[in-house]
Amino acid sequence: MRERFRRSKNRRFFRYFVLCGLFVALSVLLSCSTPQDPNTLVMIIESSPTNLDPRVGVDAQAERIDALIFDDLLGRDEKLNVKPALAETWDVPNPLTYIFHLRHGVKFHDGQPLTSRDVKWTFDSLLHGKLRSTKAAVYRPIDHIDAPDDYTVIFHLSKPFAGLLWNVSDGAMGIVPYGSGEDLSSHPVGSGPFRFVSAAMDQDVVLARNNDYWGGPPNIARVRFAVIPDTTTRALELRKGSADIESNAIPADMVESLRKEPRLQVLQGPGTIFQYMAFNLRDPILKDVRVRQAIAYAVDRKPIIQYIWRDYARPAGSILPPESWAYDADVRQYNYDPARSRKLLDEAGYPAVNGVRFHLQMKSSTEETTRLVTAVLQQQMRGVGIALDIRTFESATFLSDVMRGAFQLYSLRWIGGNEDPDIFHYVFDSSQFPPNGANRGYYHNPEVDTLIAQGNAETGQNKRKRIYARIQQILAEQLPYINLWYFDNVVVASRRVEGLQLDPSGSYDFLRTVKLADKQ
Repeated sequence: MRERFRRSKNRRFFRYFVLCGLFVALSVLLSCSTPQDPNTLVMIIESSPTNLDPRVGVDAQAERIDALIFDDLLGRDEKLNVKPALAETWDVPNPLTYIFHLRHGVKFHDGQPLTSRDVKWTFDSLLHGKLRSTKAAVYRPIDHIDAPDDYTVIFHLSKPFAGLLWNVSDGAMGIVPYGSGEDLSSHPVGSGPFRFVSAAMDQDVVLARNNDYWGGPPNIARVRFAVIPDTTTRALELRKGSADIESNAIPADMVESLRKEPRLQVLQGPGTIFQYMAFNLRDPILKDVRVRQAIAYAVDRKPIIQYIWRDYARPAGSILPPESWAYDADVRQYNYDPARSRKLLDEAGYPAVNGVRFHLQMKSSTEETTRLVTAVLQQQMRGVGIALDIRTFESATFLSDVMRGAFQLYSLRWIGGNEDPDIFHYVFDSSQFPPNGANRGYYHNPEVDTLIAQGNAETGQNKRKRIYARIQQILAEQLPYINLWYFDNVVVASRRVEGLQLDPSGSYDFLRTVKLADKQ
């Protein structure tokens, strides 16, 4: 990856044209539509969910499928505000007490009523260590839970935790039946719009409509989530008609090819998946804010978004997406300005010697598109005198180094976790250095720590918004992260799928309302 971008680009184009040739050849062979069950929607996913117990599963597939099987206390609207779900109303009499009032008549898929006892068990099983889960850390501020009657649940906190409402909403923690143990994953029983039918590792997950769902049954009778790890095969399955839909699982180049297929439709909308570049602030070079700002001015996001992501992304101005109620647009921006970048590097004491000011090492995974993006960044850094040395690693090794803070620079994505301002605590609070949290760059600012604590203690949303606006302003000046872009949601579907509505978070909630046409 030290070679020039032009050579990397040529190699990529060669692979791309070979792939396209294979795609076209196989498409001819598979051009006849495969007969489909008129009552089953087939959705392509890249991998099997790791665990269908909502208290345990943390990967994207587990959380998105769990959200169809299990209900949470609260939901989320299009602006990422919490809204009623299992809890019709809730009260916050003080920062340490949250009272939820459950709706009546809700039943689990086995016919048993859902009551406050089930809610209490769901969280107690985490808090009291009845099963092992990384999710338990999120709920540590909960001291204990009371269930004074069948339809009232009271959360007592040991310290203020304004993020509680978010962390009991829409896929964060589905409610399980009282007494559920570690075996729940093999046959999950929830109260959601779909009930579990079967699952085969690396093959599929099958759900069926819950005809007794309190929110009204879905329009489709069955959903089969077909596991297809290979990108080309995913595209071909859509083209030949043996699959109905995929969500954010096909590269932009292939999406453009599929867009030309008359039997397919492509839906695109703003998404919240966030790409960023992070710095190790203990590094002697990167601890200087002028260097970090210079790097931000050296990054030209427009050609990357246009040519690599095919405009299926938009520039990011914060770790929070613009859809969030706490997002603040009035922060310092870093538009491409190499002259200003060079001036800041000069001021920081790094004159160019034979065109090079200093070397930095950027760690990356071996995934092809990621390698291409890092090659472009390498070229852009060279333009201001920074020699960016790329080190690629197998994904597990790369992530291990990142989580240990063993890097100078890296780039990754936040998927879902950045939709609530509680992300500031997890990523930028000085109490969250590894292994306690995700402050992997060792950012430390006492004012930010204080503001985060105030945001967690404040229950009024308007006051919280002002606090988080100030945090975003500080972070935009000090740049522990460079905000790169938000990825769009891109869904490719058969035209027999009707009523598709995209959600910014990329969830599978559209399966609750879509219909299958009688004829394709």
